[in-house]
Parts: sequence; C-alpha cells; structure tokens
Amino acid sequence: MLLKSRLLLALVLGLTSATAFASPLTPRVPHESRSALPRGWAPVRRAESDFVMPLRIGLIQSNLHALEEYLLDVSHPESANYGNHWSPAKVAETFRPSAESVDAVRGWLVESGIDAERVRLNPSGGWLVANVTVAEAEELLGTEYFVYEHAESGHEQLGCGTAYHLPEHVSKHVELVTPTLHFDAKVKHRRAGEKRSVKSKVGSPGSGPVSLKTTGKLNNIFNQLEHCDEQITPICVRALYSFVYSPVATEKNSIGIVEYTPQVYVPSDLDMFFANFSPSQVGERPTFFSIDGGTLDVGFSGFDVNGESDLDLQYAMSLVGKSQPVTLYQTGDDVEGASFNTLLDALDGSYCTFEGGDDPTSDPTYPDPFGGYQGPEQCGGITPAHVISTSYSYDEWELTPAYEQRQCAEYAKLGLMGVTVLYSSGDYGVAGNGGICLDADGEPDFFGTSFAPSFPGGCPYITSVGATQINPGAKVIYSGGGFSNVFARPSYQKEAVEKYLSKYAPAYPAGTYNTTSRGYPDLSANGANYVVAIDGEFELVYGTSASSPVTASILSAVNDARLAVGKKPIGFINPTIYSSAFQHAFNDIVNGTNPGCNTNGFPAAPGWDPVTGVGTPNFLRLLAAWLLLP
Repeated sequence: MLLKSRLLLALVLGLTSATAFASPLTPRVPHESRSALPRGWAPVRRAESDFVMPLRIGLIQSNLHALEEYLLDVSHPESANYGNHWSPAKVAETFRPSAESVDAVRGWLVESGIDAERVRLNPSGGWLVANVTVAEAEELLGTEYFVYEHAESGHEQLGCGTAYHLPEHVSKHVELVTPTLHFDAKVKHRRAGEKRSVKSKVGSPGSGPVSLKTTGKLNNIFNQLEHCDEQITPICVRALYSFVYSPVATEKNSIGIVEYTPQVYVPSDLDMFFANFSPSQVGERPTFFSIDGGTLDVGFSGFDVNGESDLDLQYAMSLVGKSQPVTLYQTGDDVEGASFNTLLDALDGSYCTFEGGDDPTSDPTYPDPFGGYQGPEQCGGITPAHVISTSYSYDEWELTPAYEQRQCAEYAKLGLMGVTVLYSSGDYGVAGNGGICLDADGEPDFFGTSFAPSFPGGCPYITSVGATQINPGAKVIYSGGGFSNVFARPSYQKEAVEKYLSKYAPAYPAGTYNTTSRGYPDLSANGANYVVAIDGEFELVYGTSASSPVTASILSAVNDARLAVGKKPIGFINPTIYSSAFQHAFNDIVNGTNPGCNTNGFPAAPGWDPVTGVGTPNFLRLLAAWLLLP
C-alpha cells in the first residue's frame, strides 16, 4: 500500500504544474522547475493547509550582470587593475538589491492578501520574508506542497511539486523562493534517539562525486624518489612540481582547508605522518575554527570518517612547512551537518541574507532543532584565507540551477576580495556519484548515456582541480571532468575550450554532453597512491581529494612570495592560468581518459582538456610568472 500511495503521489506531482490554480488573478510564469528528485527522497503525503512556514523571497541583486566583468578587472593578468581586490563593504554595497525590486515584490504580496505587517525586509535588503500558511503559499506560487521523506534516514521535509510560478512582472525581481524545490544532496537530519548514519552528510563517503578511496594498508613505506611510482609522499610531490620554497611572509599569508563533520582528523595520525616525513612538525596542529558546531569529537573512527581530513591536513601542512599556519574550517555539527552555504555564511556575513539567505530545505538550521549545536547560525566573523581548498562536491543535477547560481555568485564575490577557491573535480570521470549518468531528459539514470557534471566544478568562479597519476599500471583514477549543464562558458576559457572541441573532442551522439558551456577541470595534480596515516596505520589512498590540497599548498607559496615583496595575493586564478603568459608554467598532460557512462569519456590532449585542465603545476615557473604581475 505504501508503494502504491507513493506512485499515486508521484503522478499527482507530475500534473501539479499543469493543473494547479489554472486561473490565477494575474498571469504567472514558471520560475523554477525540476525534473527529478534527489536520490532517496519521495513524497509521502500532502502538506497540511494550515501549517505555517517562513516564505523567503530572495531578491535579484543589483549589478549581477556585470559580475564577470568586475572579477576579470581585478583577476585578468592584462588588466590595469590586476590585484586591486575589493573590500567586503564594497562588495556588499555593489550587489545590494534595488528599491524597485523590494517595492515590486512587497506590493505583490500585499495585493495577494498578505498583510503588510507580516512582510519583513532584512537589514541588508537582500530578502523579504513572511510567515504564511501552506494554503497561502500554494495560492501565491501556483503549486502544491507535499511532505517528502528520505528512505535512509526517515527525515521529512516540506517542498512543492515539480515547479512553482510567479507573476511575470514579479519574476524578474526574484532569484529564488524557499521552501520550494531545493533539496540538499545529502541527508542532514535525524530524529532524536536515532542512530546517526555515516552517510548522512557532505563529509561522508558516497555523498558526492568526490569520494576518497584506499587500496589498503601498507606494510612498508618508502621515502625515496625512486619509489614515487609506487607511493606518493611529500618529497615526491615536491619533485613532481618543482616545489622548493621556504616561506618568508607567514604573518601575512593564510591557507584554509575545509572539512565537513563527521569527517575529522586524528591528532596522533598527524604526528605519525610527520615523524616519518616532516619530523620538525611533530606536535603541530592546524588552527581550528568551529563553524556552526564543527567538532572533532564524533564518537567513532575509521577510514570513512578520518581518511579525508587526515589526507588533506597531512599534505597541506607538510608541504607549506612548519612556519606557515594552516587553518581548519570544521563545518557543521554531528547531528544536522552542513552544506557549502554554511561555510560561505561564516566567511561572508552578507551571504546569510544574500538573495533570500540560506534555503531551510537545503541548508542546515541553527540552533539545531535535532539536539546538536544550540548556538546561532554563524554569519561572518571568520576572515577567509587567501587560498581555500575543499575536497567535496555534489552532482549538478541534484540541486536547482537557481540554488547553484546563487552560490556560484558568492564564489565570484570571494574572488573579488582576493580569495582563491579550489574544489576537487570528482572521481567518476564524466559520470556522477557512484557512476550515475543522465537520460535524454536530463534525469538521473545509471543506464543513461548523457554525462553528469559536478557542482561546484561547473561554476566558472571556482578553480576546479582534476587528478593525474604517475603509474598507469596502478589503481586507475577517473578524473572528474566535462561540461556544465547550468553555467555558460566564461570568456577566459573560450579560446582553449573551443580549440579542444574542434580538434580533439570524441564523436559522441548529440546530447551526450553540453558543447557550449563551462568546461572543467581547470588544472590538476597527482591523485593516486598517496601514503596517509589513518587511525594509526599507513594506507595508500587516491582520488581528486588529494589533488586539491596539494594544489592549494603550491598556490599558497606563490602568495607568500608576492606578499613578501609588497604585492597582493593571486586571488581568482582562472583568467591567469588560461592566459598565454602562463602556458609554459604547466606540465601539459596528453595521455589518458576519464571514462564513464559506458564511454571512454574525454581524451587528454595538448593544451586544455576536460580531464586534466591546463595541466599540472610547475611551481618555479608559476612563481616567476606571478612575480612579474603587479
């Protein structure tokens, strides 16, 4: 009976956008829609009409149309303003919504029967919120609300059907409305007393297309260059990328590693690693920042819990050296968890309210209603490091375009402020998490023939890091890469991507991938055979999880050198690394593919390719080139 009920509800959902409220008072247009639910979610019943919820309407920000222009002005190596990054105050003021947008949306709500006293504008002017009943929301948005349940956790959340609608004159002033269509790619909640699942959060294995893997425990470890084809250690990384540098501006420089609870590092693992590969750092720890209840005490251990954070910190800390502090952004509590927006809220207080603020159906709410962290949501208060590395991601199809575009704009704002944001590109080649692909309608299908890009890898305002390996005979990694289905191709990579598509792209049927959009990754580093101390034993691990912190360490050293001579940090690096002046500073990878979706994926080729980007870094050449810039 339960299965039959869910099938009937699914049929109702499919008809909602076409039949609900066919005669609204004013003509409406679809504002957002989705073709499929994220994995595990299913509608179980209609929402109660008198249930009261906070309806949040995110207003279009001023000047977003010029976002790329602003960013290129401070990031392109040929710009006269290169390195003249913006202050947080200038960023906030530039993108503040217009009075026209506020008046248009408020007027619509009042004309629709919502008392003016119920409509509130937040202090930054970024969003309007009103507590409304489900019945009122359905009338306003031309949709129907359901209660959805996750098969694994049993958690329920409120959301509407396949689309919601706005009057045409209002839609142009609105970025997104919540709660509506937005589900997170992970399950964050649990009921009181329930046992927590390891796979319930962004920091958990299997929650996204970046998933660290191991070939098992090591009986013997090597620390000589002649064994780098078997085991990667810090000296191998230094040799591969000509990375020889001693920091001199550590008080000015900063590097941050992001971890999402329950992924936590083990202090004794750091010491075990340092004792073998960087003895002077035994006893050293990262500078710890807890964001919304972030904790190292999760009550259990194992590769699935400690592997990612141990890897990230052991290599980032050993590569930058003892004198350069490494910041750890431990994000989310052990009950509700966190999303990327949780981190962004802490780094930029205005983002808590930017275009409607966080989505309560997709982002965690604090104080935690499920018994975890009871403090307020952190809005600002943490200065972003000059370079920030994250080894987690989503499948692009799991989140709505509006949600992704809102978050992508924030990465651009960080770039305007001089922050380099790195994300691992994924570990399943051209496929999504676990090898899932897309069907002809863009819906997830393990037997689909269309490629499934990752997010935020496809966001043009982050730097996506792919993976290579020294020994093709070892465990093969499939560097995530391809083309976004949401984001247009940015100008800085237009020439490089079009060259690849015209000369080297495989002849797949039309619709296999988007040939007009943002291509990723942007660059790459080794991602295979890393020696990592995990729970008191050395293991050999692989994945793009490794390549991102390694790349961050190399870029952090470039920042150190620039800061030491009175220059600014490198900030958003993509326009620079795609420029002709930097082509010589990368090792061009021309062999290999990234299989997925029953294909060989894309082949590596001369120049940029959607497997390894522009190639792997040569630190000494990068350093010289960046020191020549203003």
